[in-house]
Amino acid sequence: MTGQEKPEQPERVRTARDFGSLEPDAEGVWLVLGGGGLKGMTHIGAYRALEEHGVRPAGIVGTSIGALVGAAIAGGMSAAEMTDIALGLKRKDIARLNRGAVWINGIRELSVLRGDVLRDYFAEVLLDGDWGALRIPLLVNAVDLADGSLQWFGPGDRDDVSLLDAVYASAALPVFYPPFEHAGRAYVDGGISRSLPLDKAEEEGATRIVAIDAGSGEKGDTAAVLKQGLIGVHQRIVSIMAWQRRSELVNRWQGVPLLYVRPALDGYGTFDFDHVAYFLEEGYRAMAGALSAS
Repeated sequence: MTGQEKPEQPERVRTARDFGSLEPDAEGVWLVLGGGGLKGMTHIGAYRALEEHGVRPAGIVGTSIGALVGAAIAGGMSAAEMTDIALGLKRKDIARLNRGAVWINGIRELSVLRGDVLRDYFAEVLLDGDWGALRIPLLVNAVDLADGSLQWFGPGDRDDVSLLDAVYASAALPVFYPPFEHAGRAYVDGGISRSLPLDKAEEEGATRIVAIDAGSGEKGDTAAVLKQGLIGVHQRIVSIMAWQRRSELVNRWQGVPLLYVRPALDGYGTFDFDHVAYFLEEGYRAMAGALSAS
């Protein structure tokens, strides 16, 4: 896929019954920002459309890349500031090979990529912010490797780790990055269990939810997957399971009114550094369209 071409599959934007129009300064609106690797940069473009519409979220629930973008928003960063950071992202900033996985311990290593590099990048983006500095309530999730439970970090839930560590834990995609270890436990990407946690936003008091789905879609490119070897096969399996869970959740949602926005992202990869500009613009287009139709 080259330039700014769009995938051929239709965009999916669903507006739940009785959602109504989203007025500027509407109260009780929570954002749910899902996982999706670099495709999650679409959250930034979507937030730009919300900013222009005058929507200030009452709270944010984030998973994986959604946890990072959510933390930036909750800390007071504007869409313009986040856009500059996203466009400046280089592969070396977050995806440096763990040489131990290649030359020393092989499959005994915890990850293919270096976790310290990803964590350091997050520290630069979040500017050493912590839970107490956030202007908007934020909750992020991760999965406990010991018992498979979904752990929530943030005010009112677990706050025994820093904001930075919680965001890293939520984004620690298995095989790619090492788990976050704390107090004898190990945590990995929250999207493994719940990549679009609508129920958490409702539990926290949301009266309406705006959810942005940046995850992989139903179909994948078999040739491209096989070309990436065992890592590609593993990632595709994770994506299939996550898609099935998200689809079931959205299709059966009976909670508070939901504006579900799925930008056109199928055909792009988790580490697609060449199309960040497209992700930003597509997020804006999809959200602007959803707002005008609601």
